[in-house]
Amino acid sequence: MQDALFKVCIFGDGGVGKTSLVKRYLTGLFTGDSSMTLGVDFHMKKFEFHAKRVSLQIWDFAGEDRFRFLLPGYVKGASGGVFMFDITRRTSLRNFGDWLEIFKQGTVDMNIDVPIIMVGGKLDLHDRRSVYSKDAVDLAKQYELLDYIECSAKTGENVELIFYKLALELSKRVNLI
Repeated sequence: MQDALFKVCIFGDGGVGKTSLVKRYLTGLFTGDSSMTLGVDFHMKKFEFHAKRVSLQIWDFAGEDRFRFLLPGYVKGASGGVFMFDITRRTSLRNFGDWLEIFKQGTVDMNIDVPIIMVGGKLDLHDRRSVYSKDAVDLAKQYELLDYIECSAKTGENVELIFYKLALELSKRVNLI
């Protein structure tokens, strides 16, 4: 039996590392050979969290333009979101406003503010960075996002932290902790 089930949607441009992030979180492994997500992939992660049994339904959305129309329908019922971009590809952050609008279309009828964490992926390639942390932090503050975290699915740096912070916020919102 579980104490809480949260639906978490991961969205952003194609090729930014969303699937690698999810795989690293679920398995602790990095394969580096992820194929393009077609539409949406769905995963479950069950764990103990502050003496409670929590399950995350993780919805990994394809980032290609031809799949974007699916996002609002699949977002319905989401508890939280993770917007991900590639710190070595500035264009993947420029599209944030579009992605946020699409995400919010799916949550508009829920009458709640769904917490979103902005994630800058591929931190292991920091020497090729084209998006500076300050720019992303400023954008996250401007849109009143829950947080901004940089991570590397390859090294595992901050992967657990992303989901911990989101689970903590979601648990507080339902008075679980």
